[in-house]
Amino acid sequence: MKLFDLHCDTLVTLGEKKADFFCPETQFSLCEREKFQRLCQTMAIFVPDQVRGEDAFAYFLKYKDYLDQLLQRQSEVAEKVSCGEDIGKITDQGKCAVILAVESGAALGGKLARVDDLAESGVKVMTLVWNGRNELGSGHDTEEGLTPFGREVIRKMEERRIIVDVSHLNDRGFDEVCEIAEHPFAATHSNLRSICSHPRNLKEEQFCKVIMRRGLVGINLHQQFLSDTGEGKEEDVYRHIDRMLELGGENVIACGSDFDGADIHPSLNTPVKYAKLAEQMLKRGIKEAVVDKIFFENAERFFRENV
Repeated sequence: MKLFDLHCDTLVTLGEKKADFFCPETQFSLCEREKFQRLCQTMAIFVPDQVRGEDAFAYFLKYKDYLDQLLQRQSEVAEKVSCGEDIGKITDQGKCAVILAVESGAALGGKLARVDDLAESGVKVMTLVWNGRNELGSGHDTEEGLTPFGREVIRKMEERRIIVDVSHLNDRGFDEVCEIAEHPFAATHSNLRSICSHPRNLKEEQFCKVIMRRGLVGINLHQQFLSDTGEGKEEDVYRHIDRMLELGGENVIACGSDFDGADIHPSLNTPVKYAKLAEQMLKRGIKEAVVDKIFFENAERFFRENV
């Protein structure tokens, strides 16, 4: 069993609870780690829209420090990724490879130099916005695009090899990222709007642009993003994947659970349950090589090439 998950919000929850990687109350946990041949988890520090300026940067530092403490205390089960090559080395040891991410560029506190601070702290991915506006641009609840500062941040992120994450961006912002970005980017936890009409999902033409740029799109398990009925069951995951494959996305589809940041159906709400979808996909006639790409290899290649 393998899983490379591009997004969860578990870190902030662990910090609030003063809990560790074996927390039984979170959706993401390492309690069942022995069932995995390889496991890589991107852990995002989610910065709420109401936390801004210096408070936002301090918020980032607080949870970054908490992750570092956990990794030191539980070094036998998890290790932080410093570069793309680390993923294979860490998982070869039977550990969970942990990638540090930030959800919302508000974490920069409006200062471009903070991109360097994030890079030095080990951040490998940053979601530019959340639902509303911040100093970089606007989320899907608003209509404005990127700000001049946001454009500068994207250029600086690419210099520091921090992956630009377009999940949560509105359509105008997405188009503007396509104009600016020179490197592949990701939508770490976004589905297809043609399958579920929620504006958080990607339009098919946006998904195709990600394909053209050799990016990544992680399948989000949030029930409201999987189906218009809001049920969000296993069959809905397959519907998104099937259509993505029809669009030519074999090399860009990945996993982006949104664990501990979303309402997830009980049949999907742990890493083991998510990874077990691979078995069902094989039974549905999807080739093993393609399934392996979706659940691990696409993301590993992307990080090896871009981080």
